[in-house]
Amino acid sequence: MNKLTVTSLDRLSEGETALVSRITHANDGMRRRLQDLGLIEGTLVECVRRSPLGDPAAYRIRSTLIALRREDSSAIAIVPCQTPQSQPSPAVIAAGEVTG
Repeated sequence: MNKLTVTSLDRLSEGETALVSRITHANDGMRRRLQDLGLIEGTLVECVRRSPLGDPAAYRIRSTLIALRREDSSAIAIVPCQTPQSQPSPAVIAAGEVTG
C-alpha cells in the first residue's frame, strides 16, 4: 500500500494538482469561506499561477480561478496527485490494460 504525503496548499507548485484533505488551522469565518469556495475534502485543486513574489497564488477549484494568500492556503491540507504523464490515459483504463 502506498503512503500518502499530506502537505499544505501553499506548497503546491505551478502546474501541480492535489486533492483537498481538510482545512486545518483557519478560524471559523475563514474555514466557512474556503468551504463556500468549494474547498472541501476530495476537491481537486490546481496551482495555476503564483505572483512574482509568491504571494498570493491563483488556484483552479471546480473550474473557478481564485487567488489565496499564503496565510490562507497554508490552512488547507492536501494530498498531491501524480503528474498527468504518470497516470494511465482513459483509453488505457477503458481497455483494461492497467495493472496494479
